[in-house]
Amino acid sequence: MVNAAPAPRPWRRRLRRGAAGLGLFVVLGLTALIVDGCTAFGHRPTGARRERMLRSPQWKDGHFENPQPLWNNTWGAMTSMFHASPYASPVEAVPTETIDPARFATPPASGLRVTWLGHATTLVEIDGHRVLTDPVWSERASPYNWVGPRRWYTPRIALSALPPIDAVVISHDHYDHLDHRTIIAMVKMADWSATKFVVPLGIGAHLAYWGVPESRIVELDWWERTRVGDLEIVCVPARHASGRTMISDRDRTLWAGYAFVGKRHRAYFSGDTGLFPAMREIGARLGPFDLTMIEVGQYNRAWPDWHIGPEQALIAHGMVRGKVMLPMHWGLFKLAPHGWTEPIERAVAAGGAAGATIVTPKPGGSVEPEAPPPSVRWWPSLPWVTAQQDPIKSTKVD
Repeated sequence: MVNAAPAPRPWRRRLRRGAAGLGLFVVLGLTALIVDGCTAFGHRPTGARRERMLRSPQWKDGHFENPQPLWNNTWGAMTSMFHASPYASPVEAVPTETIDPARFATPPASGLRVTWLGHATTLVEIDGHRVLTDPVWSERASPYNWVGPRRWYTPRIALSALPPIDAVVISHDHYDHLDHRTIIAMVKMADWSATKFVVPLGIGAHLAYWGVPESRIVELDWWERTRVGDLEIVCVPARHASGRTMISDRDRTLWAGYAFVGKRHRAYFSGDTGLFPAMREIGARLGPFDLTMIEVGQYNRAWPDWHIGPEQALIAHGMVRGKVMLPMHWGLFKLAPHGWTEPIERAVAAGGAAGATIVTPKPGGSVEPEAPPPSVRWWPSLPWVTAQQDPIKSTKVD
């Protein structure tokens, strides 16, 4: 005789139904996140685009690699956010300049002018050409419009009010540098129909997926170059990483900096980078640079190879043979636990110690490096941590 199994108790049935419901909720939630971010995630390189990537000297074992691998303190990175500066985000409005589009109707008298739009977005006018770097006009640096790092002020000029742009250059595909909403908006505007998009290997797949015609996409490996009119744009090495999902696409597209070589002037845009030895080669082959735009913010000792930090930015400025430096990659998003004014405080201090010329325009401000204005302190005086208290030192660098 077989005994029948005891009937489940009511509380067990409720628990099972609750667990099933929670599991369904989680699955539906994850599905919604994936669907919501699907367009923003971009597209994987395929066909001839992927074949070209596989031939790159930087491609190894299924992904792109830095000559000097990135070192990470994963636990330190996780815990650092619990010890963020109380001044990591501004509590009052950030001082900015609203741009009158008429500013760009008159070319720079010197032939070189840079307008800082916040973070890594700049408009470089160089020898009769206009280049826009890492344009981000969205409210958030995120695949979603409802969560993620939120900008501290609105764009200083409407995308539609910009003058004709010869080239948009993208350093890598992280969300604070490659903003799909901005790219899609550009594609829909008739005034952008002649603009070239210059990107590192693989990123063209994202742009094509978002509607940029293939004929306007130029993909480059390190040290490769292209021309826009009389301006030469050279893709140069950087020390960083890539990925839109950070799960299946980590380092599956290349990252880079750029040199802009005009008839009279030269400018260097670092993109995101740690310090690395080949910066000397960039300076030797393409310098000296009348202007360097080098990141100084979003650093931490837990990731010293991902972001260079203010003091090492001045070292990089010297390595690439820069004359005037614009500190960038700060002042728009909270992406690290340091105080929001700390990067510029430390950069100015390091520049003074090195005898370097640093320009510090407000977001929306323009500067001509040949006649740099005196550095004006427009940001508030807040407590900040010095280089001696919290040094940022990239690994595997002499």
